[in-house]
Amino acid sequence: MAEIIQRDGTWAFDGSTVRITPGLHRSVPLFRQTYGEITVPLEAVSGVVYEPERKRGRLRMRLREGADPLLQATGGRLPDAADPYRLTVDVDRSGVAEYVAEEIRHALLLDQIPQEPTKAYLLPGPPVPVSVRSSDGTVSFDGSQVRIDWADTSDRVKRATGPRIIDVGDLVQVEWLPNSGYEDGFLRFVTRETVFSKLPPEKDPYALDLWGSVRRDLLTALVAAAVTARLPHPSTRGAEHADRWSRTGAAEPPPADHHDVLLRRLRELGELHRDGVLTDEEFAMTKAAVLRGF
Repeated sequence: MAEIIQRDGTWAFDGSTVRITPGLHRSVPLFRQTYGEITVPLEAVSGVVYEPERKRGRLRMRLREGADPLLQATGGRLPDAADPYRLTVDVDRSGVAEYVAEEIRHALLLDQIPQEPTKAYLLPGPPVPVSVRSSDGTVSFDGSQVRIDWADTSDRVKRATGPRIIDVGDLVQVEWLPNSGYEDGFLRFVTRETVFSKLPPEKDPYALDLWGSVRRDLLTALVAAAVTARLPHPSTRGAEHADRWSRTGAAEPPPADHHDVLLRRLRELGELHRDGVLTDEEFAMTKAAVLRGF
């Protein structure tokens, strides 16, 4: 057993898995504390390094592409402090950190772990059910459905549509961008009907606009990862796309499908306008955004 215990957390390697436990100190980001312990199988690891610095060093683990739904969902956009695969190490424990890193690297060589992208997720992602209250509303996921309940501060177009419930089977992908504190972020659920929509997050009823507490909004990545873990693995998407259109005999998606989606979106907007939910200006602006998306 190779183990290092720090205020920032604990890494323990038993020869086949790396168990990463976040520290309980207040300096540990809320995201890592909420995500909790992660068990990383050796076959998911691409490499590990210890980076010494003047006051503190850093252990950093790299995972194979496609191994982790969290990294797939966040696309490398997690802030460094919130990255669960980094550990801050006190300078007097640098020798232990080097030992842990060397033990993991040695095991990777012995087991001949490949560097190629994986064909399936090797980590399960966050457990479900998971629910996060963000600046734009509360998003929940029970393993089969996503539910969004809008906040009082959400755009009134969103509030007028009521809670949004999306089946996993209707989802194509999840898009996530963190709230940096300088620029807003978003969590968008892309369905087969909205894949061509270009509505801005603040008006998109399938997206949460992240503009409030950076610490709190960052937790939406947990929902993004949990949903991503239950979608087809990225390695299968190209094959699925080719198979779907080969069965239809078409080289590209039938334009009628796009037309039906466009008409449905415009009909919804028209109903909101007639009911007085949208002003003339809001209707014109939102309609233009939908048309641009198609």
